[in-house]
Amino acid sequence: MAIDSSILQSKLKQFFGFDSFKSDQEKVIRHLVDGGNAFVLMPTGGGKSLCYQLPALVMDGTAIVISPLIALMKNQVDAIRGFVESDDGIAHFLNSSLSRTQIAEVREDLLRGVTKLLYVAPESLTKEENISLLKEIHISFYAVDEAHCISEWGHDFRPEYRKIRSIIDQIQPAPVIALTATATPKVQSDILKNLRIQDATVFKSSFNRPNLYYEIRDKVEPEKDIIRFIRAHAGKSGIIYCLSRKKVEELAQLLSINGIRALPYHAGLDARTRAENQDRFLMEDIQVIVATIAFGMGIDKPDVRFVIHYDIPKSIEGYYQETGRAGRDGQEGICITYYSYKDIQKLEKFMQGKPVAEQEIGRQLLGETVAYAESSQCRRKLLLNYFGEDYLEDNCGCCDNCLHPKTRFDAQEEMSMVIELIDTLPEHFKIEHLAGILAGVPNAMIKSYHHDELELFGAGKDHDVRFWSAIIHQGLVLHFLDKDIENYGLIRATDAGLEFYLHPEPLMLVEDRTFSEGDEEDDEDMAAARGGGGGDQILLSMLKDLRKDEAQKRHLQPWILFSDPSLEDMSILYPLTVEELRGCQGVGEGKARKYGRPFLELIARYVEENDIVRPDDFVVKSVAPRSGNKVYIIQSIDRKLGLDDIAAAKGLDMNDLLSEIEAIVATGTRLDLNYYIERNLDEEVVEEIYDWFREEASSDSLEEALKALGGDYEDLEIRLVRIKFLCEVAN
Repeated sequence: MAIDSSILQSKLKQFFGFDSFKSDQEKVIRHLVDGGNAFVLMPTGGGKSLCYQLPALVMDGTAIVISPLIALMKNQVDAIRGFVESDDGIAHFLNSSLSRTQIAEVREDLLRGVTKLLYVAPESLTKEENISLLKEIHISFYAVDEAHCISEWGHDFRPEYRKIRSIIDQIQPAPVIALTATATPKVQSDILKNLRIQDATVFKSSFNRPNLYYEIRDKVEPEKDIIRFIRAHAGKSGIIYCLSRKKVEELAQLLSINGIRALPYHAGLDARTRAENQDRFLMEDIQVIVATIAFGMGIDKPDVRFVIHYDIPKSIEGYYQETGRAGRDGQEGICITYYSYKDIQKLEKFMQGKPVAEQEIGRQLLGETVAYAESSQCRRKLLLNYFGEDYLEDNCGCCDNCLHPKTRFDAQEEMSMVIELIDTLPEHFKIEHLAGILAGVPNAMIKSYHHDELELFGAGKDHDVRFWSAIIHQGLVLHFLDKDIENYGLIRATDAGLEFYLHPEPLMLVEDRTFSEGDEEDDEDMAAARGGGGGDQILLSMLKDLRKDEAQKRHLQPWILFSDPSLEDMSILYPLTVEELRGCQGVGEGKARKYGRPFLELIARYVEENDIVRPDDFVVKSVAPRSGNKVYIIQSIDRKLGLDDIAAAKGLDMNDLLSEIEAIVATGTRLDLNYYIERNLDEEVVEEIYDWFREEASSDSLEEALKALGGDYEDLEIRLVRIKFLCEVAN
């Protein structure tokens, strides 16, 4: 069907509120409307969804959008319904989350012909009843979103995606548009073959995101570094990715007790909690979401200012897609990844037990990630080269390697040696194999091919395998070498490479960076991180005198203002701002602002008068050993759930739950238990225990309180009122 350009422009404005198309959007839409197959390669934030949403709204029939994002289908459907002032039936989703009644509604709207967009999970598409239903309607086209899931060489392979073509053939023919934000030439070839749309017009936007800053950091004390970074970017939204659910929970908890509004997100949480946590992030109730890769696909938050990878991703595709969630509005986007070789060894271990072919693919993808992380080349140049795009600038000015370049050396001899080796071998081999030959490493594979007998075996033994792998990777970026697209990972020399070998000239390259093994901190280091001991004893004495004076002015016990451990941290860290004061043990936001000013003024005078050089480091509030349920407890109390219900949900008795709550409060976190106390304790009892803590207690010691009050009140009453007092007065 022919549609005039002015009509497309007016519909773009009418439905989506945009005055003009981005990148190749208009070309893609026109091609699809004209009945052509299309392959769209467009980076995150480039506007892929509009490439099928707008044509679906202007064409006859229903567009079938095949997507793996079940959790986000409702969001997409709600968005379309919001764009279009008509029957809500204009967009629907069909997946396992629907009830029978809801499925009947979808069926009715489809048969009435009012539905323009139907989002379907690939698993739902294979069901006989759905195939029969779709045979009864007119289909405008099929959109295969996240099409990289088709390829085993993609970062998120889904076997059910490989069945899509056969299902389409069963239903009815119609144009197919495949869309993805990440696809290497190999993955692109796989997608086109599997969907049998080799005739598709390929629309490829640049992968360059000039507003994103890329950095790889050595994984030494990453938690402390992350907290420091987030505090330096106060008020800015960010995502932190971890590989395991356990680490997600631990890190979210650690951030929370250090005054950073953070929540976890992973597939192990129930659907309601996941949805609530995501909504709170989108609505900016929290600053940071800590997540596995289950979070983020399809999320529409343009102002994510930083994406942090606590663990190195399994592939460059995954890394690119996840970092791409930063700065989608074209403004600042900081992408930081922590790397140690120990993480790579863990990932390799996870692959054991998988089919051999899958292990081989996984190792290849992981090898590319290692090369990227350890490289000293421009990160933007490396990323774009991976996706088949050249970046011609020598220095992007927006990655760690370009801002802090390493010394270069003339590598013409080394590159010539690599090309000579590749050209003289009768078959093609992978990077590790070639590097092993030159480094003179007689492993089993090299011996099996008798490559330990080659003239070039050990010709570069002055360097190790890592060095030679780096030379080969830089040869790929320079197009002296290339990867065989059909046998991914096998290296061959290009015509440009052979020309360089015949006529070598100076070639300035950089050596790769070295990283730590990533060993865990020992107990002594952890103790130091928690503070305590070793402080400035003169300052500590002055702080204690000040605390006594301030307490008398306020008619409070001294410990209520700041505990001894808090003062000890101040004597180590010399905090000068409220933000820095919050880094001390047991000091939350409220306490720092309520009592902190005279202490900060004293420390500032002391630092100036004694020419104190303040430490760059700061103390991270640690998580008590028994606080594994901390985030859940905080969230549940926020929602005013009964303590009995919270305890039952986590398999705790009331005594254990109170211990958990006391550990949370001890870190400076404020909890509001008034709703529970008012329902379960007499007002007079609360008042009398509260007054004892205010007027007679010499510390916040629970043992002292139980000893002094235990004859008149139950333990539960004392502990609950103590928590209330600490939160309202001490915290």
